[in-house]
Amino acid sequence: MSRRGERPSAEALAALPVAVDAMGGDKAPGEIVAGARRVAADDGIPVVLVGPPDQVGDTFGLPLVACTEVIAMDEDPAGGVRRKKDSSLVRAAELVRDGRASAMVSAGNTGATMASALLRMGRLPGVIRPCIATPLPRLGRTPAVLVDAGANAECTPAMLVQFAQMGAAYVAARFGTASPSVGLLSIGEEATKGTPLVKETHALLAAEGGFEFVGNLEGRDLLPSPADVIVTDGFTGNVALKALEGSLRFMFDTITAVLATNEETQAAAGVLLPYLLPVAAEFEPENTGGAMLLGTDGVCVISHGSSNAVAMVNAVRVAYECATRGLVDHVAAAVRPGGDG
Repeated sequence: MSRRGERPSAEALAALPVAVDAMGGDKAPGEIVAGARRVAADDGIPVVLVGPPDQVGDTFGLPLVACTEVIAMDEDPAGGVRRKKDSSLVRAAELVRDGRASAMVSAGNTGATMASALLRMGRLPGVIRPCIATPLPRLGRTPAVLVDAGANAECTPAMLVQFAQMGAAYVAARFGTASPSVGLLSIGEEATKGTPLVKETHALLAAEGGFEFVGNLEGRDLLPSPADVIVTDGFTGNVALKALEGSLRFMFDTITAVLATNEETQAAAGVLLPYLLPVAAEFEPENTGGAMLLGTDGVCVISHGSSNAVAMVNAVRVAYECATRGLVDHVAAAVRPGGDG
């Protein structure tokens, strides 16, 4: 059940549009509108744009919900949401809350996106804090998911247990993983390693019966992860995620530079690139579809701030797929109340 009453059926959600914040991201509105237009035309996914008409410009036939304000990328998230009640982010979240959209997508201010979703959609019953779930590639397999990737810098053991519950429900609903496994990010594999938070969480996860707990994972285990869900606090998770992104970018830039060194390496590149490019594509953030905010009473996808049209196509696909597969219901059913956190 939703806080709005009975949750719409999968058929009803499939008929509703995905609300896209047309003003979110460094490349808005041009790339955002282009991506929304492409996914509507190619996939038949209904899309509604949200933004000030004079700034959005030509929507190429896509419907537009007009508003008068935009929360900037560098604006204080909570203050922006409180002050700018007619912003594109707030209006997008309200469309989901009011049953006029199946999900929302934004590449804008991450904190403001979370705040809009939380304040307008509300938390699911029993959820202490929502968390961000970010997919991590595993070549030849479905991705693993890192939770929390940045929503909560300070956490309690009860919160981390709920992140594990919500993350397991997410990979089951999105990737069809029948029995998700969960690992806890720490500084050693032994149960005695880590901060007091990690050690107490380890004991709770080991006693949790809703998934397979494989114990502690170290930073070197993130790619590829042996567990379907990697649990950590939002501060550690965001640092780990950004470190991975930077390392991968450095690696691929280095390989590209080496292959362009001389005629011999360029000839080798002609042989290697058909094999390397598909691998690089799996690690490209624009192909992941963005991160999912778990724990709110509605689907919210947070796309990368530098999202282009391709990234927006994939983000809308993920949002629509998760909405129509009943992700929110799966998460709600997985969460066991954690007290005050």
